[in-house]
Amino acid sequence: MIKKFILLVFVLIFSACGSSNSIDNFYNTHKNDSQVTAIRVPQFMLSLLSNISPEMKSLIGNTKDLRYMQFPSTTAARTQYLNNQMNSITGNSFIEVFRKNDELKRNVISIREKRNTVKEILIYNNNNVNGSFLYFNGNFDPVKVREMAKNNEFNEIPKSLVKDFNMQSSGLINE
Repeated sequence: MIKKFILLVFVLIFSACGSSNSIDNFYNTHKNDSQVTAIRVPQFMLSLLSNISPEMKSLIGNTKDLRYMQFPSTTAARTQYLNNQMNSITGNSFIEVFRKNDELKRNVISIREKRNTVKEILIYNNNNVNGSFLYFNGNFDPVKVREMAKNNEFNEIPKSLVKDFNMQSSGLINE
């Protein structure tokens, strides 16, 4: 009986620790912070985003979850805190395909694979003024992901997301 109780406590502690280092937790923790732009694209709107380019159409067509967040990072302590949180999220379960560190500034592209398919893509940037992440969950061709990362095509997505959502939300407000 005691062994089962200890095992149950261990499992609960382990699962609680694992869930604290997730993109869901980060998103939900920071989406209500001051000066944050947070976008989580609903499934029905993903097809609208596929019109950016043929490459984006092939990527977005396989996306189940797409999120973008931009947040202030104006102090060294805040930047370090955000960098540590992102490092904790990617930890051992993601593969870094690109990283550029300049003091506290970060530019990181990480993926999570399952067999020959990329399942998750996380792009994190922090320039000591603003931080951001772009997150995809779905089934992606690794060659296409590498090509897009190499050509900086992921950098265009946040601009389009913010523009599209600003236009849609302003249209909803005016009606």
